[in-house]
Amino acid sequence: MRSISNEKNLKSKKILLRLDLNVPLKDGNITDTTRIDKILPTLNFLIRQKTKIIILSHVGRPKGKIVKELSLKPISEELRKKLKITVKLITENINEIKNKDFFEKFDEKILILENIRFYEEEEKNDHKFAKHLASLGDIYVNDAFSCSHRAHTSIHLISKYLPSFSGLQLDLEINALNKITSEVTKPVTCIIGGSKISTKIDIIKNLIPKFDNLIIVGGMANNFIEYFGNNIGISIKEKNCRHVVEEIISLSKKMKCKIIYPEDVLVSNDLNGSSKNKELDQILNDEMILDIGPKTINKIVSIIDNTKTILWNGPAGYFENPNFANGSIKIAKKIIEKNKSNKIFSVVGGGDTVSLLNSLNVVYNFNFVSTAGGAFLEYLEGKNLPGITALN
Repeated sequence: MRSISNEKNLKSKKILLRLDLNVPLKDGNITDTTRIDKILPTLNFLIRQKTKIIILSHVGRPKGKIVKELSLKPISEELRKKLKITVKLITENINEIKNKDFFEKFDEKILILENIRFYEEEEKNDHKFAKHLASLGDIYVNDAFSCSHRAHTSIHLISKYLPSFSGLQLDLEINALNKITSEVTKPVTCIIGGSKISTKIDIIKNLIPKFDNLIIVGGMANNFIEYFGNNIGISIKEKNCRHVVEEIISLSKKMKCKIIYPEDVLVSNDLNGSSKNKELDQILNDEMILDIGPKTINKIVSIIDNTKTILWNGPAGYFENPNFANGSIKIAKKIIEKNKSNKIFSVVGGGDTVSLLNSLNVVYNFNFVSTAGGAFLEYLEGKNLPGITALN
């Protein structure tokens, strides 16, 4: 990929900049600005280069219809506040904007075209729409890694009609993921959670040959606990997954990757209850596993101590109840401790894990925290992402 950060002579160029500004909105107000904050370096770089920035982005899933509640207006106002420059939302129908001279009449430094998903051609990856979008600018920049697993017009086909580059945030995301998949400093450990093994099986199978340790936590660990002959009571588990567990164990032995699952757990009779520490052979029929226990925490902390590269995707327990947040908090603190002394490279991804780190206000204590969701997971599975292959 060619990065826009390496380009010279950008002055006065019209940059079609694809961003993911799909922030959560409530009553027209932004409730989390993380995605906006992450792309500010790219915007500031282009502003310093004296370019004309034309943003393409979306909010929600309007499915080709104009939905007033999904307007980019709150985002344009937030960008104006954060960048302290003029920003204008262009509400004209994109298909009726005839050429890039249209933008000469505006004095604003940044222009935002209204929600690109208001147009049904966007999700159809439409050639005609791609060509028309490209006619509005001189250069295309993709800084929306989190959308790059979508074969949509403003992510994929548009690159066929303009000189195309990656943005600064996309570069950071790819570099971080490469450090845990291709350019690995060993020993390397993956802590993976979530409720379903089936949604993570391709990631696990792709990472086992590259990783030294695979630590299974969260709901999916219950399948392993039960597989090895223990009662898990009324704990969450995925049905009909015994063969998946066997496949993971078999592959890990073949590739000499250690599988670690909980040795002791915290249980309760319901999600809002208090916690009891239990050995695996002590779990009663009316109890559910909601966190890892102290012996398991100590084992994971010891592994992190001897790890140079770590990927964390999925909290260790039901952290929404503070009684079951201890495992996740101890993991976070240990990684942060190693990070501060530059003894580990840490990448974190997954909505629940990021929510946990936000609640602890420690997001910036990790080398890289991905908000990319589906794109993050598909990259870890080894899949080609349309938005990335389009830039190669």
